[in-house]
Amino acid sequence: MIALESLPPTTVAFVVGLALVVANLAGIVASALGVADYWPPGERDWEFYAHWGISHLLNVVLAALAYLDWNSLGLPRVPTLVAGGILFVGGFAVALAAGYDLGVEETKGLSGELRTGGWYRYSRNPQYVGYIVATVGFALLANSTLVAVVCALFLGWWLALPFAEEPWLREEYGEDYERYAERVPRFVGARTVRALAESGDSRTT
Repeated sequence: MIALESLPPTTVAFVVGLALVVANLAGIVASALGVADYWPPGERDWEFYAHWGISHLLNVVLAALAYLDWNSLGLPRVPTLVAGGILFVGGFAVALAAGYDLGVEETKGLSGELRTGGWYRYSRNPQYVGYIVATVGFALLANSTLVAVVCALFLGWWLALPFAEEPWLREEYGEDYERYAERVPRFVGARTVRALAESGDSRTT
């Protein structure tokens, strides 16, 4: 068995990053399939601390991996920097703004109010839409083969999280959530475009 301390730092960061992303993804998928109650936690129990502990640690490991494996993917540097920067900053800004609309407790997966205003008029999961965009942007910024692999799995989080949350949301908010889900798409869609257009029209009149 090879000890981690005997491996190059880049390999260690990659292995740890993979382990972290797979651990949380497994819990989220298991919740979506109805075989676990890992996410959302609803309260501050061990699942809450496990999920957020893994999430924060993964962010640190990804930053280290980007530094160690910077530009190894070999894509054209200027276009990837520009596109990656725009996507990362723009996506992260959307996620933060949507998180402000949702509230701190609800963003953490804790019980609270059903929020349908602000960014939640356009998508049931605007934070995840923003984080999907930001994750792609980060992979382009790093231009790293290893970061791209971890980010590809990281995208699985954002895509799977709504499916883990929706049964809990239906139980928590009942018909209010059902009506909301009928008129607002899970991520983005034609109804998002219409809502944005209507919002723009109302501001100009």
